[in-house]
Formats: sequence, structure tokens, C-alpha cells
Amino acid sequence: METRVLVTYATKYGATAEIAEKIGKIILQASLQTDVLPIVSVGDLSPYKAIVLGSAVYVGQWRKEAVAFLEANERTMAKLPVWFFSSGPTGEGDPVQLMQGWRFPEAQQPIADRVQPRDIAFFHGVLDMEKLSLAEKLLIKGIKAPVGDFRDWDAITSWAASIAAALK
Repeated sequence: METRVLVTYATKYGATAEIAEKIGKIILQASLQTDVLPIVSVGDLSPYKAIVLGSAVYVGQWRKEAVAFLEANERTMAKLPVWFFSSGPTGEGDPVQLMQGWRFPEAQQPIADRVQPRDIAFFHGVLDMEKLSLAEKLLIKGIKAPVGDFRDWDAITSWAASIAAALK
């Protein structure tokens, strides 16, 4: 039976969607049937033999729709090869170090422990002041967060290639 992979994501401003698209493209290049969909567009999981689930991170939390998806599909995902990724911190250096050891939302860790993902990746994100609300702009200025696109496309590509290799 052909391996069909779902790459699904929750994003606020589109940066996590672009990461998911890149992951899907790399998996597809490995001749694995791949669907890249926002979480809100995912219905039946039965056609999929593997799932890559990602979310943007804000204040150490996944987007609400990603949490809801994880909670609703825990049993199905526990039976499949699954990978999780998060995107969020801006700045130079290791994203886990920038987030003081944070790798995954603490509130969802018990579900992750039951699902047992093959890997949990944490990628740099994007901070585009033009897309932010006034309140967000004030917060960013107040905490002096680095502005710009800090995504490491080589790291994302390498991680996606490792998923494809594991599924081949």
C-alpha cells in the first residue's frame, strides 16, 4: 500500500505554513504521496500512513487549533508514525536555547508522551512588524524581540529529508 503523508499546521501569519509547505515538498520529492493542509481543512485521517503536525508558538503555547487537533486525534496518531514541529523564536542561535529549554508546550506533553512522536523539532520563525496588530507591535518593541525572518531552511530541509528516509 502506498504511503500517504499528511503535513498539517496551524499558523497565524503564514510563516509556519511556509515551513509545512517546504516539509511537504521534500517528502514528495522522495516519491511519497503528500498532502499539505491547514489543520482547519483536515477531515478524515484514515487515508494517511504518517502525520507531520506543526504549529506556530506564541508565549510558549501552540495555536488553539493545533491543540484541538492533537487532542481530537490522539488515538489515531498513537498508531502511526508521527512527527511534531513548532516555529516561533526569532534571533540568532539555537531556538531551544533562545526559549530557555522549551521544546514543546508543557500542557500538551502528556498527549505527546502517549502519541510518542518519532521526533519533535523546533524551528526559528518570522517576525514581520507590518503584519502585527498595534498591541503586538507594542509588545514586540517592549521586549525588544528581534525582527525579521530567522527560519533555517537547511535545518528544515534536513529534518524533512529524515522523515522521508524513515518512511521509505
